[in-house]
Amino acid sequence: MTDKIISADVLVCSPTRNFVTLKITTADGVVGYGDATLNGRELSVASYLRDHVAPLLIGRDATRIEDTWQYLYRGVYWRRGPVTMAAIGAVDVALWDIKGKTLGQPVYQLLGGAVRDRVLSYTHATGWDVPALLDSVDAKREKGFQAIRVQSGVPGLDSVYGVHKGAAGYEPASRGALPVEEVWDTDAYLNHVPGVLAAVRDHVGPDLKLLHDAHHRLTPQQAARLGKSLEPVNLFWLEDVTPAENQDALRLVRNHTTTPLAIGEVFNTIWDCQHLITEQLIDFIRVAIVHAGGISHVRKIFALAEVYQVRGGPHGPSDVSPISLGASLHLGLATPNFGIQEYMGYDPLVSEVFPHAWSFADGHLTPGDAPGVGVTMNEELAAKYPYEQAYLPVARRRDGSMTDW
Repeated sequence: MTDKIISADVLVCSPTRNFVTLKITTADGVVGYGDATLNGRELSVASYLRDHVAPLLIGRDATRIEDTWQYLYRGVYWRRGPVTMAAIGAVDVALWDIKGKTLGQPVYQLLGGAVRDRVLSYTHATGWDVPALLDSVDAKREKGFQAIRVQSGVPGLDSVYGVHKGAAGYEPASRGALPVEEVWDTDAYLNHVPGVLAAVRDHVGPDLKLLHDAHHRLTPQQAARLGKSLEPVNLFWLEDVTPAENQDALRLVRNHTTTPLAIGEVFNTIWDCQHLITEQLIDFIRVAIVHAGGISHVRKIFALAEVYQVRGGPHGPSDVSPISLGASLHLGLATPNFGIQEYMGYDPLVSEVFPHAWSFADGHLTPGDAPGVGVTMNEELAAKYPYEQAYLPVARRRDGSMTDW
């Protein structure tokens, strides 16, 4: 039984955040949606899809998901990279969405069925100083979260990647023609953050899972020092301690601390992850469905990780579309070594543009049993919110030089 693809449309909208969505339609009238959002480079992926990928899909059999993945990846000389893999990921998720709708089954059933009843999730708590941070943690706990990533300000700085004086929420990106340039001080951060995290642990007790993100800004020695100093805090994970490109750096960190390490949200393929997984230099791999080639490819990454007792902890910020988050939940429900899902939540307007079937309760997410991925798109509403240029910030040290990340 085949169902040919007759159209592939790229939809760009900005209901508080920029999103790139691929809509694939088959001859039988089945529609599948995939997410291709790449924060700060959205139009590059939209062009790649519209100008190079969409024409290749017309007439292809929508049921041949793996074959289409291989065709798009191996059919070009220039492979890998975030633009290419986000585009392929959008196609892949849209085809899984179509297959689920055609068969009347949620995607997790097509992946072998559930291995758990629900997916543990974590959210973000932020505060410029400790009292504000503790208030934020308490607010997240009241919503039912059992795992919380905590980020704070640093004395002497005006902002710290997503944390701003006087702002209640976590928001790294800003709209405008140029990215914001922030001043960064590693020594001030390293002197300050262990005390902050210790205060949070004292406040919440031993049971709440605490996470922290260093945003790639440390040298291997600095990262090892931080990990060792945080061992009494008993973190669930310490994230992105060094630039992800320097993978051997994690060996020094691993040799000096037992604090669990998570990295990989900027990785795009299994080959990016292979060394860290097979050498057991990390505890959680952070690849996102949207940026690492879709369900089909991330599933392979997690299968490799399972052999080495590394768990999945996919990237899930608010600039990852609800479509991608929905797909990640289906994979999480069906993956034995899935550890946790990042879940920042969405502005109500985003949820109106992307109605979804997942539910949240007691710190866990479930994808629901709607056929396919379970996330649709209100295209008429989306069209009212056109693209607006926005970028993540860049950071410079006090002497004006760029940070390592």
